[in-house]
Amino acid sequence: MVIEASSSPSIAIVVTDASIKNDVATSISHMYTHDNPIAKTIHYMVHITSTEAELFAMRCGINQASNHNVISKIIIVTDSIHMARKIFDLSLHPFQVHSVAILTELQWFFLQHQNNSIKFWECPSHLN
Repeated sequence: MVIEASSSPSIAIVVTDASIKNDVATSISHMYTHDNPIAKTIHYMVHITSTEAELFAMRCGINQASNHNVISKIIIVTDSIHMARKIFDLSLHPFQVHSVAILTELQWFFLQHQNNSIKFWECPSHLN
């Protein structure tokens, strides 16, 4: 599936992950298109939850992918699919800052062309 998806220059594969060690969160986002690395973002934050770190990694990846005019499909690969669901949770929750920012980026992305799309793939960390 990944090989097929990465064969098109209009598809961005964004791999995200986050971890916390000694109260320092690391959020990492890698973006690939046409089987080539395009961007890598690493952010360090202190005193935040793993949920915030995961959502921030997704936010960075979606932001990078949606700002490339040739990208029409974004595939987010994450080990935290339950965090991705927070993006589309319209009820009040503590992570709405990230949800609103991501939804704003996605709104702009979808308005660019009616065929633009996003998919979320779950890949548990233990599978490496």
